[in-house]
Amino acid sequence: MTQTDKVPFWRTRAGYLVLIALVAAVAAGLTALLTNIFERKAEQRTPYVRVVEVGENDTDPAKWGKNWPAQYDSYQRTALPTKTRFGGHQGGETLPEEKIARDPWLKRMFNGYAFSIDYRDRRGHAFMLVDQEQTQRLTKPQSGSCLHCHASIMPLYRQLGGGDAMKGFADTFKLSYQEISQKLHDSGHAHPVACIDCHDPSSMSLRVTRPGFILGVRALAASDAPVPALPSIQQWREGARREPYDPNRDATRNEMRSFVCGQCHVEYYCGGKMTLTFPWGKGLTADNIETFWDETKFPNGEAFSDYTHAETGAQVLKAQHPEFELWNQGIHARSGVSCADCHMPYMREGASKVSDHWVRSPLLNVNRACQTCHRASEEEMKARVDVIQQRNHELLQRGGAAIVDLIDALVRAKESGAAPEALEKARKLQRRAQWRLDFIAAENSMGFHAPQEAAKILGEAADYARQGQIALLGGVSTTPGNPSLATAPGSSASASPTTAPSPSVNPTPSSSAKPAAGGAPRK
Repeated sequence: MTQTDKVPFWRTRAGYLVLIALVAAVAAGLTALLTNIFERKAEQRTPYVRVVEVGENDTDPAKWGKNWPAQYDSYQRTALPTKTRFGGHQGGETLPEEKIARDPWLKRMFNGYAFSIDYRDRRGHAFMLVDQEQTQRLTKPQSGSCLHCHASIMPLYRQLGGGDAMKGFADTFKLSYQEISQKLHDSGHAHPVACIDCHDPSSMSLRVTRPGFILGVRALAASDAPVPALPSIQQWREGARREPYDPNRDATRNEMRSFVCGQCHVEYYCGGKMTLTFPWGKGLTADNIETFWDETKFPNGEAFSDYTHAETGAQVLKAQHPEFELWNQGIHARSGVSCADCHMPYMREGASKVSDHWVRSPLLNVNRACQTCHRASEEEMKARVDVIQQRNHELLQRGGAAIVDLIDALVRAKESGAAPEALEKARKLQRRAQWRLDFIAAENSMGFHAPQEAAKILGEAADYARQGQIALLGGVSTTPGNPSLATAPGSSASASPTTAPSPSVNPTPSSSAKPAAGGAPRK
């Protein structure tokens, strides 16, 4: 080898050292990657570590948070103010805005009922108990049943029932809100609805705990009402039916992701005349539920109503917050999309996939709540929702104007000595109109959960209100094939759609309006 020949770098001492360093770096990188993979797999196999034991009487979510910190961290965020165009709480004020101040027709509609005293926008789950304890509606008699959906109340039910939660639940309507609230605080369980109400403490599997829901969905299953969004009920109906339908045994896990929400976000009666009732024995539509209430009597034989309207004397129904019922009529429910998919979408926490327990509007979380399925931009998704909600809001305001016009007409008719028969026809139409208007006003999606169903309900509300005005003039229509008063208990006059001028929004109460009375509301 001549002096001009050069030794390749990789055959020199330096080259060997560089090569060794590269191999070591690659080996270290692969080792780190494999270690990370094994750690994540182990994390997946053990998604949580029990550092404390929790049981059926552990209602404080902070204790559960020691075992499930990710879920507890997001649950605590329900105390943060959130707001969309048609709902929520901005957080600048002590309490949310009064709905009855923003929409005066609500105050007129609820005259004779405590909702005419205090009716506010919603806040997050963290406030569900304290907001109820602070409402001015408590200045009027309230039933202890109201706490069914505002507190972790199952231990108290067991205590009141001598170990039998169903028995304890059944008797709470006999006690006042203040009495049950005091017992709740004395027992140490005065917490908002939290972990224990939706999860089995031994396995963390989803479960239904509320007696009202268990009895209500059992009655729904036993009926012949269509339930296309609830396949387990249809499967149970096709089976032997040896035992009543039990959601904790028969429902699918996907259904449970809606059932746990349906324990509270529903229509119900929780007054002081009978046990809290979910009215699902005829089905889940507004029409089904109206029929159920029309056929219901209180234990004393009196026909069911929530209150007597202070100005007109109509026996009126008051809707609560029927999100579960309206969701069941919509395309999302029929497509297998659960409440939790949109309001508690999955998120990544390390190697684990967990549900976001910051329960809120999907509009505030479009990426994870909507774009998992919808291949459209965030701006496009929000625009679609806004169109639906704006149209339903306009229909709602028209219905509000129509119901005030009917109330005014009834007041004038009473003062002028109208025939009792004409007054009774108009009062029954007021009941039907208010039920439909309130069904959407009290439901918190502004029609989004089932847009066509919501628009139908609101259209009928305005129509029945206008028919009530016509009835007072002796001009009840009898066009065949249209909705009829004859379907209402004790009614014989037919009713049909009518045409009326476009009403003004948020009409000013007439001079004949009386101060709000204080009936005992259901919530």
